Amino acid sequence: MTPRITRSAVAGTVRRATARDAKRLTRLVQVSSAYEGPYAPMIDGYRVGPDYIETHRVFLAAAPDGRLLGFYALLLAPPELDLMFIADAAQGLGVGRLLVEHMKGQARDAGADAVRVVSHPPAEGFYRRVGAERVGTVAANPPAVMWDRPEMVITLGPVQAPTAESCHSHG
Repeated sequence: MTPRITRSAVAGTVRRATARDAKRLTRLVQVSSAYEGPYAPMIDGYRVGPDYIETHRVFLAAAPDGRLLGFYALLLAPPELDLMFIADAAQGLGVGRLLVEHMKGQARDAGADAVRVVSHPPAEGFYRRVGAERVGTVAANPPAVMWDRPEMVITLGPVQAPTAESCHSHG
């Protein structure tokens, strides 16, 4: 039996995924309870391949014991969050928020001022909580996607440069 993932385990690492992570990322997508029932056909046979990982900015969060907690993929031209999955056992522990903050830093570093998100409908509330604003709806595109999806934007504020006051302690 594997130990339960705790909030403290979320302080694990976020690192760039490599082609060797492809099978683990694919498995996380395929076992996600977020895509059960009517959403299951969308991930049926879905694969996160080594070529995808090498082409895009794919980052994963891992617990200190190496367990995969979640991952995201950021496309840059134009900036879009292409994939984001959190392990069922890590839901509600801050992994998603950690990955979104990491993604925002990556996008800012690449010169983006906003990132588009076409959300899985049940995940819209999460994206709103991390600062996304709904800007429209992406219509269903059968047979690949059978339902409309919220189109959202995460606006990236400028990187806060340290001020003279924040560099000195007041005591």
